[in-house]
Formats: sequence, C-alpha cells, structure tokens
Amino acid sequence: MDLNADLGEGFGHWTLTDDDALLDCVTSANVACGFHAGDASVMRRVCDTAAARGVRIGAQVAYRDLAGFGRRSMDVPPAELTAEVAYQIGALRVFAEAAGSTVAYVKPHGALYNRAVWDDDQAAAVVEGVRLAGGDLAVLGLPGSRLLVHAAAAGLVAVEEAFADRAYTPQGTLVPRSEPGAVLHDEDEVVRRSVGMAVDRGVTGVDGSRIPVAARSLCVHGDTPGAAALARRVRAALEAAGVAVRAFA
Repeated sequence: MDLNADLGEGFGHWTLTDDDALLDCVTSANVACGFHAGDASVMRRVCDTAAARGVRIGAQVAYRDLAGFGRRSMDVPPAELTAEVAYQIGALRVFAEAAGSTVAYVKPHGALYNRAVWDDDQAAAVVEGVRLAGGDLAVLGLPGSRLLVHAAAAGLVAVEEAFADRAYTPQGTLVPRSEPGAVLHDEDEVVRRSVGMAVDRGVTGVDGSRIPVAARSLCVHGDTPGAAALARRVRAALEAAGVAVRAFA
C-alpha cells in the first residue's frame, strides 16, 4: 500500500503542513503547485527533501483559489482548466528535476478532486491537462470516479485512492467537509480504518453499511492537526499487519 500526504501547503511566511516530519514516513508526496497553496520556494524545498529521502513526488493540482484553499467549487471552462493543470505540473516539474527526481503522478485537490468524481467535462479536462504536460504520469483518484475512467481511456495509469481520515457515504464517496463528522479526529479509529482498508478491503460508511475499498494508495491529510504523528501510527500499524508500505507501481 502506498501512503501519501498533501504537502507544501504553505505560502510565504504562512505554513500549514509539517513537511519534514511527513516526508519521514510517507512514500508519495502530493505537492501543492501554487493554485490552492504553495509558492516557488515551498515547492523547491519540498522537492529537495522528498528527493533526498526517496519519496515519490506528485503534483497536487487545484482550482485557482488561494483564498478558499481550493475547496470552493468553481465553474472553470474545460479548455482553461486543461491549461491550468498543465501549468501547475510544469511548475512543479522544474523543481523536482532540479532535485534529481521527477513528477511521477497527478492528484487533484479539494473541490476539483470531488468535482472530477462525477463531472465528465472537468474530469476529461484534468486528464487532457496531464497529457498536455507530457510524461508518463499516473493519476490518483477515487475508485469509480470519472477522473479514473478518463485517465485509463487516455492510456494513463489510474490509481485508486482511499482516505484514512475521511468519512464515507454509502455510495463510496467522501462526506462533504460542510457536514459534521466529515473529517475523523480519533486517531485510534483512523488507524483501525486504515488497516481495514488495506487488509480487509472495506470501510464502514456513515450509515453503518460496509463499503468495499479497492485502493493502491492511502491518504493522510497533511493539514490535519498532528498529521505527522498520525501518519507514523498508520504506517506502523500497516506494517504490523503485514502490509508492505511502498510507492504504487
């Protein structure tokens, strides 16, 4: 199981994620590319550290929404979104390659991630942006999402992702952050669910139903308080359960 986290979500003097601590335990780093968070200095620093520690680098692309942290739904014309996705990947690629690594995958952030679950036009625009940026890039997304359907159809590697610290609806989608209980804060529960998703391939939804989970990557949100300590606990529990924690193939 791959273990990923959102990193580089700072801007100027403002910091949010404990990048150094998280890079000690994750296998893939979703690096903010400047549209919802992150700036040139932050991107460069995270890429340097990730490369030095052998952590795979991914571009976390988003709507252009610094004020809303990329979590506000936006109606961006597909052609514009395609260009903006390619732009973000290109910006991060400069720093990844300067660090001796590369951008290996793309994961949408926030509102764009959730929109690409069901919106064919937005999902196709993201995939076209990945293709425009060039390179054999994998795409991370929710199982069954339109994003992964379009990625596979375009010949890209589609990687199913699960979330350690988010509640699930009976349909297998994420409970919107606007609803109570959308983000899980009980560390013991998060650890138990993480092992369950990796070993038993399932998770309990908010209604108590059992939801099948077919995922190759598990996300721990970097902006959750105590995220680094939680990620360490999740990794230790996975390994104790016999799960090999490594970047997805």
